[in-house]
Amino acid sequence: MQNPTRDEWLAKARTLSEALPYMRRYAGSTFVIKYGGHAMGDASLAKLFAQDIVLMKQVGINPVVVHGGGPQIGQMLDRLKIKSSFIDGLRVTDKETVEVVEMVLAGSINKQIVAAINSAGGRAVGLSGKDSNLITARRLERVQRDPDSNIESVLDLGFVGEPHKVNPEILHALGKSDIIPVIAPVGFDEKGDTYNINADTAAGAVAAAVKATRFFLLTDVAGVLDKNKVLIEKMSLETAQAAIADGTASGGMIPKIETCIGAVEQGVDAAVILDGRVPHALLLEIFTEGGAGTLIGRA
Repeated sequence: MQNPTRDEWLAKARTLSEALPYMRRYAGSTFVIKYGGHAMGDASLAKLFAQDIVLMKQVGINPVVVHGGGPQIGQMLDRLKIKSSFIDGLRVTDKETVEVVEMVLAGSINKQIVAAINSAGGRAVGLSGKDSNLITARRLERVQRDPDSNIESVLDLGFVGEPHKVNPEILHALGKSDIIPVIAPVGFDEKGDTYNINADTAAGAVAAAVKATRFFLLTDVAGVLDKNKVLIEKMSLETAQAAIADGTASGGMIPKIETCIGAVEQGVDAAVILDGRVPHALLLEIFTEGGAGTLIGRA
């Protein structure tokens, strides 16, 4: 491997200099990052992600990581020979399944991310929605319409929940320290029942509760694309809603945009959908003029 040339060192120094205004702008801010998809499954990208999180903390930003883990849950259920089914993309979660979900999310995955951040020089701590009453959940209800009879029925998804209340006290306390919270999207209700919560939804609720400056959704696409498949760099709440209504956004992108809209409406300055497969995508979005994904905010 050749040593970097003087011009290459100068380019790196110029990059650091250009990042300075953004570091000053965001110092003391809270960023909530939903981490999942390909970025979490790729070891090299996972290492870079951990380094980026540590860098954010080092320059005065308070990162809060909320992670998913659907593929890993599926693998564990297969190993344990527990059958699971899906309705409208949501895993039907019975009592036995939710125990596995909690074991995987709050156990192995959470600790892997914590270990990666600690190995990169940070101080991370793992949490779930059960810790310090962080996420109180309620059962998620979905209605399905029979196409023949046009009769609606309520689907029973079992222990699949949605955030009912987020208590940000522990996150505010950690934000004043050098500790980085890593949250598994598992919540509980007033009866003590455990619920599996969609990671995007949980992250959006956490971002709203802490009034985050930025809410980042790392996904497996570049961001929101227009009808010509070109990246839309900025969207107002109105244009984001219009993209759903006119079919510009479709499939799995619709709930992601809806989550971003909801977070901004509840006090988050702006939400960003960006490609977690791009190395250092977070740094590109935060510390450069061009950014790296689709920013959704107020006009």
